[in-house]
Amino acid sequence: MVTYRLNTGITAAQLAEVFQSSGIRRPADDLLRLQKMIDHADLIAEAWQEQKLIGIARVLTDFSYCAYISDLAVKKEHQGRGIGAALLKQVKAELSDEVALVLLSAPEAIGFYPKQGYERMDKAFLIPHKK
Repeated sequence: MVTYRLNTGITAAQLAEVFQSSGIRRPADDLLRLQKMIDHADLIAEAWQEQKLIGIARVLTDFSYCAYISDLAVKKEHQGRGIGAALLKQVKAELSDEVALVLLSAPEAIGFYPKQGYERMDKAFLIPHKK
């Protein structure tokens, strides 16, 4: 059974394991950087199976106008079971209807987000990170 929680204080090692297993491109081998990602997130929605973290949605937000969903990752062996969709619903439930949800999709996940009610936009701009 999968349970969902918010902001329980996950570790960098737990986050790295989810990133490595999910296929998302993140600096999973840099635990110090992952810890900063955890420490500076405003909201982390988590999916757990027993005592194992199996998915996360990491969000930066002002809780008033906008929220950037920086990461949505589910371990490969748990993908296709609605966990990512449930994490996005958990994020939305935590925020008011006044808050716009924004994210950048990996190319292989583009078809997932419209099924969750996200509208595809063509007005985003990006200065990519160096590593």
